[in-house]
Amino acid sequence: MRCPGCARTGCAGLPNPIDSENTVNDAFLPFALPEIGDEEIAEVVDTLKSGWITTGPKARRFEQAFTEFLGDESLQSIAVNSATAGLHLALEALGIGPGDEVITTTHTFTATAEVVRYLGADVKLVDIDPATLNIDPAAIEAAITPRTRAILPVHYAGLAADMPSILGIAKRHGLKVVEDAAHALPTTSAGRLVGTLQSDATVFSFYANKTMTTGEGGMLVTRNPELAKRARVMRLHGMSRDAFDRFTAKVPSWYYEIVAPGFKYNLTDIAAALGLHQLARARGFQQRRAEIAAQYDAAFADLPVVTPPGPRAGDTHAWHLYVLRLAEAAPIGRDACIEALFAAGIGCSVHYIPLHQHPYWRERYGLRAEDFPHSQHAYERMLSLPIYTRMTDADVQRVIAAVRGALG
Repeated sequence: MRCPGCARTGCAGLPNPIDSENTVNDAFLPFALPEIGDEEIAEVVDTLKSGWITTGPKARRFEQAFTEFLGDESLQSIAVNSATAGLHLALEALGIGPGDEVITTTHTFTATAEVVRYLGADVKLVDIDPATLNIDPAAIEAAITPRTRAILPVHYAGLAADMPSILGIAKRHGLKVVEDAAHALPTTSAGRLVGTLQSDATVFSFYANKTMTTGEGGMLVTRNPELAKRARVMRLHGMSRDAFDRFTAKVPSWYYEIVAPGFKYNLTDIAAALGLHQLARARGFQQRRAEIAAQYDAAFADLPVVTPPGPRAGDTHAWHLYVLRLAEAAPIGRDACIEALFAAGIGCSVHYIPLHQHPYWRERYGLRAEDFPHSQHAYERMLSLPIYTRMTDADVQRVIAAVRGALG
């Protein structure tokens, strides 16, 4: 199998090898690499030596630190082993089930929609705003039926969706809102951090290529105490008592009850150890990504491309992705451009192959590309360039030179 991010056979999506000085391999610039420092490594070693490596004290510290990062004490943060798990838990806690519909965008990774199917509910896919590539609020409103129970917006590439409009639609129609914020740390909407808005829940991802990482992991955030309580129970097999409490108690505390058929979605202390220090660096990571995005914007201004939209005035874009779209006047197509970049030693990817293109979603709901013209057009013209903090200015210039060589 050939990795779409670095073109190496057998990679399975793992980062390219790095040298002993923590610099990117000169022969090939991979699409993404995490930045792991000495503090993260020391914290992981401390965890390994502590004897408590599954969900325990560091996972709790990470949850508390995340709530403090968001700056809203009314929130509860629940650490999970993936954003997919967090989305599933949030929808389950809201009572989504058979006969219900959840509206989301076709322009996302399948995890956003598949969690709805886990619960036996149906997905209603809608198109995007061609300017922002985020879910179109007008398309949401047009898709609402008597079966609609929730809206699941995605903050694509790190740019906030139009949450004031989406929350307004939800309020008018009595719908729940769960934000897929996998790309959106730290992103703001109307001056407020994503995670602190008036939605029912927000779910972040800490996968290896995100702004901050725990390797695999995620965080479910909510200010609804009943949702939080249910998610914590369902996170670990539907147990009535937290395993950490039972195993650290100073008196006999072995008894528990299974109150529901739960899941195995807990985050380990090893992962949380990474997260504690990555979170402390998250704003700096975002700032470096924004610097790279600004260099790209300036360098590509005279090329036949559409550069990604920046944040609204006063807001912050996480710049998880830098998605370039080829204009109609481009001398080559998207696929040829990707091939040229790989030939120049630059890893890149495509975000995303829309859900309406995939056999499962297409066949289950009878979807057609013409039903999603903006997503389809964007998909045919887009590619994602490397944008991560381990990139030096020389690396950025390599990418710029390769893009200009392909399109200039």
